[in-house]
Amino acid sequence: MRVTQGMLTNNMLQNLASSNQRMNQYMEQLSTGKKITRPSDDPVIAMKGMDYRTEVKQVEQYMRNTSELHNWMDNSDAALDKTTQGLQRLRELAVQASNDTYDAEERLNIQEEAMELKEHLVEIANTQVNDKYIFNGTDTNSRPVADDGTILRDGETQPVEIAVAQGTTLQASVNPDDVFSQEFFTRIDQFITGLGENDRNAIEGSLEAIDENINATINTRAELGARMNRLELVENRLSEQEIIATRTMSENEDVDYSKAIMELMTQESLHRAALSAGSRIIQPSLMDFLR
Repeated sequence: MRVTQGMLTNNMLQNLASSNQRMNQYMEQLSTGKKITRPSDDPVIAMKGMDYRTEVKQVEQYMRNTSELHNWMDNSDAALDKTTQGLQRLRELAVQASNDTYDAEERLNIQEEAMELKEHLVEIANTQVNDKYIFNGTDTNSRPVADDGTILRDGETQPVEIAVAQGTTLQASVNPDDVFSQEFFTRIDQFITGLGENDRNAIEGSLEAIDENINATINTRAELGARMNRLELVENRLSEQEIIATRTMSENEDVDYSKAIMELMTQESLHRAALSAGSRIIQPSLMDFLR
């Protein structure tokens, strides 16, 4: 096979172009911090990167969902705490009013405070967070309790559930029928009525009814506390998953700077050697002497 000067020149130029392309690839890796800048550079890394990035985004969304759960649970817990305090004050008033030494006028004064406490409990039952009623199940746009303590919701309420993992949800809301039921406010009304009628027996009977309200509230809060504890465990697991997913994505996509710098330096040396060799290949030809 006859090797001409043109063949030598063309091969040299092709090799120099390939060398330039490899140096450009290493420079892009160092400037972007990524192994590839387009899927065609390495389809396997690109496909794995899409899967890893999807996993990271899912974990981040679940972390945001846990923040929403905290918002619901923390506000519900605070409301139930205030409910317990209000009921305990009602019980104190009931014990006080059941004393034989109190007359009708004094019991009417206690009735005024009891009515204020009932209004306070109605306001708690109608607690809103971000313009959503948190004690009305999924019907967050409707007020659950009227000003007089009448329950406005119809039928059984559906709990608010929020996803915290693939196929796993946690209940964010409190079942209002377990605490702010019609019976809850009826018991308070009976106590208020007994005070207005100066009925000592009715007042004494209200003590047990108020205790039932207190127990229902405490039990509901305990159940909520159990879910809050589980939420903390879920958050810990999601935090670990986020770290692992992010690290895996980084190992797949991010460049090893020390390795990339070494390869760039090596390629630069090879490129200089190729230029030096090329300068010897392009020698004067016969045509140069015939001019």
